Amino acid sequence: MKIMVIGSGGREHTLAWKLAQSKRVTQVVVVPGNGGMASADGKIICLAPPAAGVAGLVEVALKENFALTVVGPEVPLAEGIVDRFQAQGLRIWGPSQAAAQIEASKVFAKDFMKRQQIPTSDYAVFSNFLAAQQYLYKQLAPVVIKADGLAAGKGVMLPASMLEASEALRQIMVEHRFGAAGEQVIIEERLAGPEISLLAFCDGKTAKLILPAQDHKRAFDGDVGPNTGGMGAFAPAEICSPAEINQIVETILQPTLDGLRAEGRDFVGVLYIGLMLTADGPRVLEYNCRFGDPETQVTLPLLETDLVEIFEHSINGTLADLDITWQTGAAATVVLASGGYPDKYEKGKPITGLDQANALEGVTVFHAGTKLTTAGQIMTDGGRVLNVTGVGADLPQALARAYQAVKLIQFDKMYYRTDIAAKYIKK
Repeated sequence: MKIMVIGSGGREHTLAWKLAQSKRVTQVVVVPGNGGMASADGKIICLAPPAAGVAGLVEVALKENFALTVVGPEVPLAEGIVDRFQAQGLRIWGPSQAAAQIEASKVFAKDFMKRQQIPTSDYAVFSNFLAAQQYLYKQLAPVVIKADGLAAGKGVMLPASMLEASEALRQIMVEHRFGAAGEQVIIEERLAGPEISLLAFCDGKTAKLILPAQDHKRAFDGDVGPNTGGMGAFAPAEICSPAEINQIVETILQPTLDGLRAEGRDFVGVLYIGLMLTADGPRVLEYNCRFGDPETQVTLPLLETDLVEIFEHSINGTLADLDITWQTGAAATVVLASGGYPDKYEKGKPITGLDQANALEGVTVFHAGTKLTTAGQIMTDGGRVLNVTGVGADLPQALARAYQAVKLIQFDKMYYRTDIAAKYIKK
């Protein structure tokens, strides 16, 4: 099989890397990919589409005659790429545009949870700045401010005071910080407790759990600083007992899948549920319609089952017939970011130490925001530049391997968190 992976970040590098391990795959073509994804053996290559948007991707797929296309990021899913491919008779893995609304619109997601009686936080929706301000001033407890649409993981704001909350509303609704994504805003209650990401392969009816993972959203050590797309993750996250996992499946995951199907939005792909484990039980923070980033970088390295088999069973509606297995041990990833991320940052910084880091036992460096010069130099080309993943017999070993590799890599103004999973290491 020749497979196309759509996207250019660390998640897509991980998907391509895992798919390339299948004995059934001859080549993985990442469109557009980035400077560090291509493999020396030619099994993973990158290709720029002839035109922008979904139309260019359809053109590539028709020309190259891929056996399967795998969609990494949320934007093409929200734009209906799966529907467009299927209309052309092309085999593609991912949710339809209607099903992808679960992430594309936070307002849709909250209203859906309300309709389906799925536990989440109280909320209110506003499209008028003054009305939102008036509601905000009546709140006695801390709140979360969310832009409705897609904002590259940065549309959720956790103000520390009423003044910060008011400023967040002004930035979104008056200054249009997130453009059209902020035309509607959600103000919701701030929940307390540990967070966990639960992902599942889905075929519309059946959900098969992926190892639970935990992301670290805040930019700096100690969970402070602005929210980011994720600064690191680890799996399996064992803050949930098997009984709690079963509760989440029965009260949240399966009702979500059933609810989407009942509304004519059969979900095929990976459903991501961000959860807060509150004193009153698990509550949904958000849904994503695709693999998490950087959760992908710590779950797929532990997957034993052929990923191609999983994708095919998802598309065919036969996931119930597939036994998905995972290796023992743990994985941890540390994000190396450009100074200034998630706000303004510089690009074009030379990166050194990649070969040495990749040569370490149990280490794989996934490229998230890099480019390759004509002289063969890997340069920074994004906010989150690299995902350094360590796999080990347990979490301490996985972390030690990841951080050992991190110390070998350098680029100007590089920063990273030094406390990924630290609070979960048994002393």
